[in-house]
Amino acid sequence: MSPRPLVVLVTAPSAEEAARIGRVLVEERLAACVNVLPGVTSIFFWEGKLEESPEALMLIKTDPQRYEALERRVLELHPYSVPEVLALPVEAGSPAYLSWVSESTAREGR
Repeated sequence: MSPRPLVVLVTAPSAEEAARIGRVLVEERLAACVNVLPGVTSIFFWEGKLEESPEALMLIKTDPQRYEALERRVLELHPYSVPEVLALPVEAGSPAYLSWVSESTAREGR
């Protein structure tokens, strides 16, 4: 059995920006799938001020072995100086879907 995937949460300033980043991650096989959820409102402190910003949330499914490369790529592509990148372990899932995530993120020769 392959390792259980991760779900990685990343916010972006717009759905368009999230889709641009998501496309790159899937094309480079760092992610099996990226869902873009527009219409998120984020409330947070930044540089000592309370902020409230419209954002889009990416739900990224990846293999744990690809996480470090995925994180590096998100940091390269993202317009924020400190983007949210949080990886959550998947406890269970459809065996066929879990296998698909692993196959979709497999590197050549792996």
